[in-house]
Amino acid sequence: MSNLSPSQSAAGKAFAERIADQMFPCVGAKSALAAGGLSIVEAGPLVCGRDDEKILDALEETAEAFWRGSGRRFYSLAILFDGPVPPDEAAFEAQMWARLQALADRDAARGAPVDPEVSEHPASPWFALSLGGHGYFIVGLHPAASRPARRFEQPTLVFNLQAQFAALRRDGLYDKMRSAIMARDTALAGSPNPMLADFGDASAAAQFSGREVDGDWFCPFLPPMRRSRAA
Repeated sequence: MSNLSPSQSAAGKAFAERIADQMFPCVGAKSALAAGGLSIVEAGPLVCGRDDEKILDALEETAEAFWRGSGRRFYSLAILFDGPVPPDEAAFEAQMWARLQALADRDAARGAPVDPEVSEHPASPWFALSLGGHGYFIVGLHPAASRPARRFEQPTLVFNLQAQFAALRRDGLYDKMRSAIMARDTALAGSPNPMLADFGDASAAAQFSGREVDGDWFCPFLPPMRRSRAA
């Protein structure tokens, strides 16, 4: 796993600058960057699985760092994908879910358990992507994103541990942080994000790609165990 440093690649530096930009709305990502809790892995094309093992290993390191309790509240792992850029939001969303499905399937093949604090079923309001036994909320970024906060020059998936949001709730800090992010995002985009929903109110799956979808939207993700039984 590559922590941000002066020797970071050009792509990594560009992503760090994107997060550090004054207008970028996510204060959690800014806190992770400032505290050294934001790590970056560069991978091949979003449609290619050649780096899936590397990504899963990096996620394990991210979770271990969080649970060691070093005093850093925010830990995030950003995967910067090389190769062709999806032409639009729908294409990015399809490629994103295919990659997440492949990661979950490989994670299950490695024998990793499901995080007992989340659901692996995307229709559930408690859904989070469980990898290495830990639930994650995913933030997708790409050049064609309609929301300004979701734009970056190459396809990127940011993995955020669901457990750190639970810790913020226990400390009474979550609502304050969420309100600050929403206000900053609205100021940047000129309108509130219509896809925002709190964990437990509605499935977070519809928020992962950043594309606005309606109530008929269907998440293509299948829990790995269900997929194996159907095979």
